[in-house]
Amino acid sequence: MLRVETRGERRWLLGRDLEVCLQGFGHSRHSATGPVFLLASGPSASEFPLQRYRSLPVVAMNGSIVRCVDEGIKPFYYLCDDPNFVIGRPELALLGVAHGEHLAMSLDVLQAIHAADATALNGKKIYLLERVNRQDGKAVLSDRAYAWSIRHDEELISDFSLLRRKPNRIGFSLNLKRGYFGSRTIPFGALQLACHLGFRQVFVVGMDLRQSGGRFYEKGAAALPSSLDEDFEQYILPSFTLMARRILPRTGMQVFNLSAVSRMPERVIPKITLQRLDELLGAELAGLSAASSQAAPGDAS
Repeated sequence: MLRVETRGERRWLLGRDLEVCLQGFGHSRHSATGPVFLLASGPSASEFPLQRYRSLPVVAMNGSIVRCVDEGIKPFYYLCDDPNFVIGRPELALLGVAHGEHLAMSLDVLQAIHAADATALNGKKIYLLERVNRQDGKAVLSDRAYAWSIRHDEELISDFSLLRRKPNRIGFSLNLKRGYFGSRTIPFGALQLACHLGFRQVFVVGMDLRQSGGRFYEKGAAALPSSLDEDFEQYILPSFTLMARRILPRTGMQVFNLSAVSRMPERVIPKITLQRLDELLGAELAGLSAASSQAAPGDAS
């Protein structure tokens, strides 16, 4: 079993034949700027022209790493917090570990990866994803007591209800050093990561959120089970609604949905076309093109 050990100001991931110094979320906060693509696994992800935007940072999650590998793109972060994905698709999780510049993963995911390949994590830049109000995977306070305790917090933004349980599980973390809120879908964790890192223009690809549509990299009876339909109304939509209502106006972060068939309402996350994407990225892409031209060998003699 893997364990986390604190030595002075650093934390280490330790296990059989493994000793990795974990990266600190405190050091990565507000370390980035500009636009970022969050690559999810809905069928529409296979239609997105990722190669056209390869000069911009990409956060891959779970099986969406397949698109990055196929396009020869090294994702800025590879994100995974579901050990069942690793157990069901170890070859894809190992692709993410091999190709991601940085890894953001929960301890149980790291354990599953280490069980699949004891050498995979050696030398990797790993950030430990930890849920808020969870110690060793178990709640420290009841969800209601925890939501009440952070009702005035500047970094952990949550709903609170005395009458209903589920609203107390909804929230958004501005500082991943203090944990993140799950919402039963990995793109929401990726959005908290993007906000923590400092990106202010976020484009979500492949966030279809339709259980019947499956994932672009698997088909038929071999597909892993999904609970999107039962989780959407209770957890996913309320989480995104909270982000749109309380986080985006406060931080200035803009979030756009590039899936025309997404179940996420446009009133919550606006859907945009490729043409609008190019308009929004115009200055950024022009700057990158100019920098590339300057770096190329010149004609001066």
